[in-house]
Amino acid sequence: MTTKVLIAGFKHETNSFSKLRTGLEAYRSRALHYGDDIAATYRGTRTEVAAFLDACDRHGWLPRLAVVADAVPAGPVTREAFEEIVGALLSFIERDGRPDAVLLNLHGAMVAEHAPDGEGLLLSRLRQAVGSSVPIGATLDLHANVSDQMAEMCDVMVSYRTYPHVDLYETGAACAELIARTLAGEIHPTVTVARGAMLEAVDGGRTTAPGPMRDVLAKSDAYCADPRIHSISINAGFSMADISDAGPTAVVVGEGRDAHFDSIAAALVGDMWESRAQRSIELVSVPAALADAVAVGRVGAPAILADFADNPGGGGYGDSTALLGGMIDAGLDKAAFSSLWDPQAVAACQAAGEGAELKLRLGGHTDPDLAPPIEARGVVQGLFDGGFRLTGPMATGAVVDLGRIAVFRVGGLEVVLASKRAQNFDLGYFRNFGIEPTERAILGVKSSQHFRAAYGPIAGRMIVVDQGGGLTSHDLNAFPFRHVRRPIWPLDEP
Repeated sequence: MTTKVLIAGFKHETNSFSKLRTGLEAYRSRALHYGDDIAATYRGTRTEVAAFLDACDRHGWLPRLAVVADAVPAGPVTREAFEEIVGALLSFIERDGRPDAVLLNLHGAMVAEHAPDGEGLLLSRLRQAVGSSVPIGATLDLHANVSDQMAEMCDVMVSYRTYPHVDLYETGAACAELIARTLAGEIHPTVTVARGAMLEAVDGGRTTAPGPMRDVLAKSDAYCADPRIHSISINAGFSMADISDAGPTAVVVGEGRDAHFDSIAAALVGDMWESRAQRSIELVSVPAALADAVAVGRVGAPAILADFADNPGGGGYGDSTALLGGMIDAGLDKAAFSSLWDPQAVAACQAAGEGAELKLRLGGHTDPDLAPPIEARGVVQGLFDGGFRLTGPMATGAVVDLGRIAVFRVGGLEVVLASKRAQNFDLGYFRNFGIEPTERAILGVKSSQHFRAAYGPIAGRMIVVDQGGGLTSHDLNAFPFRHVRRPIWPLDEP
């Protein structure tokens, strides 16, 4: 009899402090696929869903494709969007019949309007629909806030091991192989999770330099020499989700129930606690960043200025002008910035046409208290369709759509204005709009860490800027946390 494996995904990294609710339109804008459209979209890409599909081919499973949904990080998922997407998954199961296994692509830090633990609720409903005997395997981002309920509802849980996340496909493949062994009766996995009194640790999960994340991963690998341990994931957590279970976790997938797994998870959390204050990056102000960039940046080896405080990949609005305003005031030459979320400015550029000179009020539209708009006079250098395929190390082959694009040149600085919010982690965020990044001396990007995967190889210097003005600033004490467990570091301990 053919083995039926249900494939689905429902992802969101929720920033509780964002004014932007994440509704169905946010999913339609980025990724909302059903049935056969899932295979058409993801096959051949370096993503978890592609790995699930390849595993079906490899093991002779029949893939049953329900729904795959993903939205740009922002505020809580609306009840309507949550119930629509989860409802589509459960309705598919009701029509198609109970699968033999489930492969689920999650983020792990979803907060819904009616459910602080979005994935916990999703998994509970899924478990109720398929029963206790059907193995459920889930992939997670390493910034997951793993709850006890999430762990209880899964048989297998595997998180990324890299940040930037260049192992999406490998994570999906690892999860699928553990499910394959479960279906074959070789293993009987369970999931154990432990967390500590900290909102952040392991250097935010960074793996591009020696530091606490790589150290804890090495210790987890040593534990995996024990044949009773099938997998260990180290999650840095997502501190901007204001929920009780926010923060770093260690997740052990072991053989059956064993108190030894609790001890291992607790020991790894203890290691995270000991290194919680260690950081492999330096955060600098806009003036300091610009001075450094001007001194070292050159064509062929540009200085990269990363806007840490307003990273759309962590729920930032993407329209803060703190860094961009500094770059404009500095009168830079051979410089470019990508991208500023500003649909109004794009529309103004479209109305004026290519080559037109005009004055624009840029950015700061979502929350002017964080960073007000700035005025700039420049020339509409180009108008583009913002859809393109990723070619860098992250999610290679997947399609990104920034909506309509205008490139607005202010002196020697080219500014990519986008109609949709997005984090810049691929050279295509410049190249597809007529800007060759290697031919610029200074590049500004809306990103905090992911940019390193694509920009590291071409950079003369990478400079991380945090001057506030955004929802992803490192100063957690500046945010009005109300629901995290207390006491918790660093909110309650120097």
